[in-house]
Order: sequence, then C-alpha cells, then structure tokens
Amino acid sequence: MTASDKPVQVKANLELPEIRARIDELDRQIQQLIAERAELAAAVRRAKGQLEAAAAYYRPDREAQVLKKVIERNEGPLSDAVMLRVFREIMSACLAQQEPMRIAYLGPEGTFTQQAVYRQFGHSVNGLAQPSIEEVFMQVQAGEADFGVVPVENSTQGIVSHTLDMFLHSDLKIAAEVEMRIHQHLLTRARRLDDIERVYSHPQSLAQCKHWLAANLPRAETVPVSSNAEAARRVRHAPDAAAIAGRHAAEVYGLPVLFANIEDHVDNTTRFLVLGRDLLPPSGDDKTTLLVAGRDGPGALFKLLEPLARHQVNMNRIESRPSRQGRWDYVFFIDVDGHVEDDGLKAAMADLDGEARLVKVLGSYPRAVLGRLPDSEASDSPPP
Repeated sequence: MTASDKPVQVKANLELPEIRARIDELDRQIQQLIAERAELAAAVRRAKGQLEAAAAYYRPDREAQVLKKVIERNEGPLSDAVMLRVFREIMSACLAQQEPMRIAYLGPEGTFTQQAVYRQFGHSVNGLAQPSIEEVFMQVQAGEADFGVVPVENSTQGIVSHTLDMFLHSDLKIAAEVEMRIHQHLLTRARRLDDIERVYSHPQSLAQCKHWLAANLPRAETVPVSSNAEAARRVRHAPDAAAIAGRHAAEVYGLPVLFANIEDHVDNTTRFLVLGRDLLPPSGDDKTTLLVAGRDGPGALFKLLEPLARHQVNMNRIESRPSRQGRWDYVFFIDVDGHVEDDGLKAAMADLDGEARLVKVLGSYPRAVLGRLPDSEASDSPPP
C-alpha cells in the first residue's frame, strides 16, 4: 500500500466476517504507515540539527502545502473537513514526539480561541490559557510560548481593535490565520425558556445573537462577561441562568445545550491570527499584512494605495486605527494577496517606502483553509 494508491471499491456481496477482516487489515496498514510517517518526521528533526525550541521545527507554510494536497487528493466518501482534521492530528502527534509546542491563547479553557488552537495545531500541544490578548503577545515575545492565537475579526461584528493595537509596539509576526465558522448555543440547566432570568456571554456573542434573544428571551437580563467560557462557568450551578457559548464550552463545563445555532447570521465567522517571532517562507497561497502610515498632506491615503494598484497587488482589507502619537493621527492595517517575497509586492513595497512615513510587514502567511471548503463543511464542529 502506498500514498498514491486509490481506494479499492468494496464488493457489495461481502459477508460481515469478510468486511471486518478487511477493516482489521486496513487498520494494521494505516497504523504501520502512521508509524513510518512519525519516524520520517523524527528524521527531519535530526536533519535540521538541534534547534532552540519546538517552534523552530514547525513550518506553517509546509503544513499548508500538505493540507492543500489532502483536499486535492480526497475522493470521498469522507468530506474534506473530516480528512483535514484527521491529517491535522497525525501531523500534530508526529511533531510532538520529543517536545510538544506551547501555544498561548485567549482563555479561559472552553473559548472559541482554544478551538482555533486545535484547528491550527491539533491536540498534541500544550495550551496556555491567558487572561487577555496582551498576555498572549507577552508570552510569545518572552519565549514562554512558541506561538500565540488571538481573535482579530468577526464577519458580523467587525474588527477586534485591541489585537491590531498590540502590533503598534510589538515585533511579533503573523505566522498563520485560522477562519472558523462560529455557532452559538444557549447553554443552561433550565428546562424552559421561561425559567431563564439572566443570559451571560461575551459582548460580541450577545451582539451576534441579539435578534434571537429579543424574540425568545425578551425579559431576561443580558450580562456581558470577559469570555463565553466564563459565562459557562458562572451558569453551571445557576439553574435560572443561561450562557451563550460554543459546544466546546458546553463539554468543558458540563452544560446541556437547550437551543443550538442561535446566531443571527448563518455565515457567522471569526478570523484568528497565529503569532510567532519570525517571518516565514512562501507556501504558494499566501496573504501579507502591512502596517503603514502616510505623510501629512492631501492625497495621503491615495499615495499609500496607488503603488499596490500599479503593481497589480490585490488588497482585500484595510482598517484604520489611532497611532497614539498625536490627535487624529492614524495608521492603516492592510491585507493583500501574495507573499512579501513575490516580485509584484516587493516592487510595491519599494515604492511605498518613498511615500510613507511607516511601512512594516506584520507577516506573510498561508491563506486560511476555511476559504477552500464548501459552506456545508466549514463548521466549528468539535475536534475528533
């Protein structure tokens, strides 16, 4: 059996004992191949030599290429999303043979950000829950964590401004992005909606479910808290209260789901950034995030954007934030297609240097896998 072998069609008239025997044989072969893959991963580590930390062996660009091939090869019957989760866990376990990576994330346990950690790194990592986005940055900057994961944008509620503001004074780089379809659930020990007097959740989640709440719990008090996981923690011993959170929080805190998928928009998606300390090589399908600021004078923003258009660099997002260096002084965060080593973007950057007072590359990183999946597969279903 080799990686290039196509699945063999199963005969329709096989007896049950024959089917089970075939499954047992396939399981043996699969296990043997996983062991061989783990040995090859260890050989890669030996070939690279003794590096400083587990993060030095992790290559998001290489993993993005591997996962892209998984999607291209998949002929069913399992969906692309399921195959990606299986391969993510295999890759995670192989990488963690000697030393699991330490991943700081916006906690506590049970948050959507923790789910994003598992989506990007698999379960063979040590998750380090942090009380704030600032603490995640600090843990990575100090080397206490190999990477960090923070939310940066929601498709219905917009940007997470504190994440962007941290880049104003940080040298960290964006190593990857994770897009996750967010499903909000009503978690409670109450048996009926009429028994619920208070609803706890993060302010963004409350906003994402405001129409559902108005229609179904118009008299209940809404109580903003620091995270959805904190909401679930408060509700687990309060039968007259409910939390809005994800299924992972329900599992962590042992809460029943009274109503599922109560978000107002079915395409509710959150984007997370993976923070690292180094700029990474191209993966073949990348995005780049720039931090730029113009000089005073008319047409300042045009002068920042014109080089991108002239060199045919596609811009897909721009956000302005106060620079904190003076009143009404702003910087711009710009996402563009491509890697900073691409000829077009390299030429645009050279022109930008002459027009801007600040040009900073925050990262060139693989495009999130979610955009390659059909809507029916791009969910935040629990990890295997």
